Amino acid sequence: MLERIQTVAAQVGAVVVGKQPQIKLALACLLARGHLLIEDLPGVGKTTLAHALSMSLGLQFRRVQFTNDLLPADIVGLSVFDRDSAQFVFHPGPVFSQVLLADEINRASPKTQSALLEAMEERQVSIDGKTMALPEPFFVIATQNPQDQVGTFALPESQLDRFLMCIQLGYPDAKSERALLEGQDRRDMLGSLSPRMDPEHLQQAQRMVREIRCAPALLDYVQNLLTFSRRSPALSEGLSPRAGLALLQAARAWALLDGRNHVLPDDVQAVLTAVAGHRLRPANGGSVSHRARAEMVGALVEAVAVP
Repeated sequence: MLERIQTVAAQVGAVVVGKQPQIKLALACLLARGHLLIEDLPGVGKTTLAHALSMSLGLQFRRVQFTNDLLPADIVGLSVFDRDSAQFVFHPGPVFSQVLLADEINRASPKTQSALLEAMEERQVSIDGKTMALPEPFFVIATQNPQDQVGTFALPESQLDRFLMCIQLGYPDAKSERALLEGQDRRDMLGSLSPRMDPEHLQQAQRMVREIRCAPALLDYVQNLLTFSRRSPALSEGLSPRAGLALLQAARAWALLDGRNHVLPDDVQAVLTAVAGHRLRPANGGSVSHRARAEMVGALVEAVAVP
């Protein structure tokens, strides 16, 4: 199974060059059955990464371009009256797919953003008094532009908390950028990708993640991180129990990617910024930039002793 996952990572890395750490985090997020938020400037490969991941994993893929006039029904679907049958017929929206790419999610209004809350948490949607299950596996991969750009709406905390991880790609290094300039067009490369896994193997890998062992001392370490975040005067609010569960599950997935059946403190630290950074807020009410998130997480790591 690990060889299959490594093949997926290698294929994605051939398209999104120079971003192996971010690709590994994204795979860990999906193996942990979490949703992924990719936040960065336009043009650095956010959408390309989402496309390459879904195609390499052999998942059914739908994309929605979020705009300020997008309606909730454009995502979940709506019922339309059919004259022939004299009844309303439900037309499912793009959320009924295994991977929903919510492109530039923070360009939609808060009302439209909230249409994803139930889908992301319960993996179901409620329409016209009926509850409909979503396909398995189900992931939301969302891209987000920086909040200081024109035409963006800040994601509410309840929405951010549904994303297990938030990662940033950043500019490529000189060698990777040269490979982009000299190489094949990324869109053409996406068209030539073939599945390296299928949904059944992916679900098997997800079950393996849940079986990764966590020693009592490791659980103490995670709990101490949560406790310190809640008591720190530098933070306006600490990490929730949901964040703690997300951190533990992500660390399990990271351990699996490293070929181990147990979690180490290094695994927790490897995923901590991606899992906790977008959930923390500074007490002074300052802006939450990428650097500020890294500093807040770094303070957590320094303050809590490793068992």
